[in-house]
Order: sequence, then C-alpha cells, then structure tokens
Amino acid sequence: MIYLRKSLDRGHFNHGWLDTYHSFSFADYHDDRHMGFGPLRVINEDRVAAGGGFPTHGHRDMEIITYVISGALAHKDTLGNSTAITPGEVQRMSAGTGIRHSEFNHSAGEPVHLLQIWILPDQEALPPSYDQKRFDFSKARSLTLLASKTGREGSVSISQEVDLYGAK
Repeated sequence: MIYLRKSLDRGHFNHGWLDTYHSFSFADYHDDRHMGFGPLRVINEDRVAAGGGFPTHGHRDMEIITYVISGALAHKDTLGNSTAITPGEVQRMSAGTGIRHSEFNHSAGEPVHLLQIWILPDQEALPPSYDQKRFDFSKARSLTLLASKTGREGSVSISQEVDLYGAK
C-alpha cells in the first residue's frame, strides 16, 4: 500500500551548517513507521551552508546516490575521486567492502541543496566503486532514468533491482 507522507511530516534537524529533512529513520531521527521502503533506506534532503560539509567518514554495503538541486558539492574519496557534483548530475558511490569520503560546499556565500538516497545492495562485500553522470532534464514532464541495475538508458548502475527516476 502506498502512503502519502507530506514533506513537513519528515524528520528535521538544523545543525547550523546543515539543514536536513529525513524521509526515513536516520541518524538521531527514529520513527518505527518510517524505516525504509523495500531496499530503499534513505532519502535525505539537505541544505549545506557555505563553507560547511561532512568531514571524512566511512560507509560499507550501501548504494549511495547524490543529486544536487542547486549549488555545487565537492566530493573526495579513498578511491582517488576528487570531483564536484553540480545540478543535473548524479553521483553513485557503491560503498561495498568499505569506502571513506568527504563532502563539502566550498562556496563563500551560496548553500548547496541536494538529495541523498541510500539503497541496500543485492549483495554484500562488493568492491567499492564510483560513477558520476550528467542528465538532460530539458524535456518538460518526462521521467529520466537516473539509476538502474544494468545502467540502461545511460543511467548509473547500482547493485539492486531498482529503477530510480528523476523529473524536472
């Protein structure tokens, strides 16, 4: 059964440098009624203040997808990736057996607005990997495949039978 959950009903924390909304239980937010949906574990809407960010930290056995709505998010990881994610781009980080990374807003005055989506992989202990792609959202009212098991239609590939679409 599909349940409509209004945006303002999500978990919310404002840490000063990070204004975050959690659709499912995450970090200090716990709600037994909202623990995930199938393999989907996290949909966080974050606004990272100018100069703010997440210092180096680790993940494992998770497919992590980041979509920047506005601004630019700098990413650096132990695989040697050092990039910026900008609007229209999707980053996929498969944490696998373990990866460490940091994410920062290096802007002097503009916040970064992003979505971070975590999906449980269909296998544990995979090698960590990374991908980042730009998508064209110029077609009004059309869905764009952003992530899929096979990477079809130019999407980023994830280790789970999930199709993740975006629209603008």
